Amino acid sequence: MIYHLTFRKNWKHALATGPFRDKSLDKEGFIHCSTATQLVPVAMLNFPQRRKLTILAIDETQLTSPVKWEKPDGGPPPGVPVGDKFPHVYGPINLEAVIKTPDMERNADDVFVLPDDL
Repeated sequence: MIYHLTFRKNWKHALATGPFRDKSLDKEGFIHCSTATQLVPVAMLNFPQRRKLTILAIDETQLTSPVKWEKPDGGPPPGVPVGDKFPHVYGPINLEAVIKTPDMERNADDVFVLPDDL
């Protein structure tokens, strides 16, 4: 299982219009994803002003676009070991590959917490 962080409105848009696309697909050629252990550090670094995010839990075996595991440019975010690779989806994410879409919120200490049902 791999995971992509987004906003609920973006997921709803994909449900209405077809496969999920992220802005990074057009800018960088792929959609950034993470493992479960990488989710919180990625959220803390990339979404400092957000209180709530939606997680797309993706069954990698059901994807119609290729996945490559690559080291991040500039190194990993704080809390992710150096040398960890991240899954990058090189194309849109077909809806049937998304198994569930739980929300992740910040706790009282202002830190994102993984949902129990991940």
